Amino acid sequence: MNTPLAERLRPKTFADYMSQLHLVGPQGSITQLVKNQVLPSLILWGPPGVGKTTLAHIIASQTDRNVYTLSAISSGVKDVREVIEKAKKNDGLFSKQKNPILFIDEIHRFSKSQQDSLLAAVEKGWVILIGATTENPSFEINSALLSRCQVYTLKQFSENDLKELLQKAMKDDDILKKKQIKIQEYEALIRFSGGDARKLLNNFELVVNSFSVNEPIVITNTIVAERINQQSTRYDKNGEQHYDIISAFIKSIRGSDPNAAVYWLARMLDGGEDVKFIARRLLILASEDIGLANPTALVMANNTFQAVNTVGMPESRIILSQCVIYMATSEKSNSAYMAINKAMAEVKRTQNLNVPLSLRNAPTKLMKDSGYGANYRYAHDYPGHFVQHEFMPESLTQTSFFKPTDNKREQQLRQKLKKQWPKYNY
Repeated sequence: MNTPLAERLRPKTFADYMSQLHLVGPQGSITQLVKNQVLPSLILWGPPGVGKTTLAHIIASQTDRNVYTLSAISSGVKDVREVIEKAKKNDGLFSKQKNPILFIDEIHRFSKSQQDSLLAAVEKGWVILIGATTENPSFEINSALLSRCQVYTLKQFSENDLKELLQKAMKDDDILKKKQIKIQEYEALIRFSGGDARKLLNNFELVVNSFSVNEPIVITNTIVAERINQQSTRYDKNGEQHYDIISAFIKSIRGSDPNAAVYWLARMLDGGEDVKFIARRLLILASEDIGLANPTALVMANNTFQAVNTVGMPESRIILSQCVIYMATSEKSNSAYMAINKAMAEVKRTQNLNVPLSLRNAPTKLMKDSGYGANYRYAHDYPGHFVQHEFMPESLTQTSFFKPTDNKREQQLRQKLKKQWPKYNY
């Protein structure tokens, strides 16, 4: 039985490694670490199929270190401790050959206790940890462990990267280069891969092998769609379905349809989507689409995020359902979202405008003598804790970014602001 194409093409050196030049290029940060033979514990963060596992094994090879490999899906604290004990028992061996690498795939799936079991080994240098994760380490890796590691981000492959990979496969693979293959259209192959190079290569091999021995191999979008079994990717957490369904989910809540929102939630949960990913999207939606119309939505979303972290599945489905229905039936406003977008655009346009002198801090006599802080009006010294003052840079004195929407709460806010700040034309 043939080794899968993705495995046959797995790079062995940095020179063979595709993209990620910020890490493995001539001046890349990991290139420099390997060159200097100074290797800290690392967390490799990036989407599926961009080469995290491959990079870990290249680092091990280039630094002449033994490597232990564990998967967080199937390994527990017992497995981690066994590896650490092996490293400690062979201390004499490794003192000559350098301390070994412990590579943990999908380290974000380790619980707090499992991650804590790594702390002493990483701290004392018994092993060099390389963890691979598709999730943001700030959310998924314990702060104690994260502080002992350097985080390196791997970027999603571009469409050109994926096309180049297919060309490389046809040119360099011992099996494929014997065949006469013509890729007439790339779009379907790339779309079904979801940016995952491993999936791209395996889909490509599947399509190529679907042709008869003497049949010309001409690959089109139609042929790819026909010959890839889409039933197996009914909900691919990292592919096209992932992005389509989360989009439908968000738009259903934004559109105030609780039934559709709960349906798309069920689709994601049935497909094994990470509940923390869903909860994080609800946090964003609470400010982007509900915002000032119902500020409690953000509190609700944050409590939901904390709750699903504590409870886990299957009970988290109930908590998520409650939050989703609450948000779908809530009043909506995107005024906060629009305000920061407008303000960010203005900052890019006007760059570093001077802070008005009255607003500047004046910790020294020279600064006070130069007018820093002069004529500043302290709001709490005035009735109602409010006084009109100029807080904008000179060229933006009448520029408004916040535009209240027509929901009841923001209309009340509009009336207040019109009295306080008539210059903004609310």
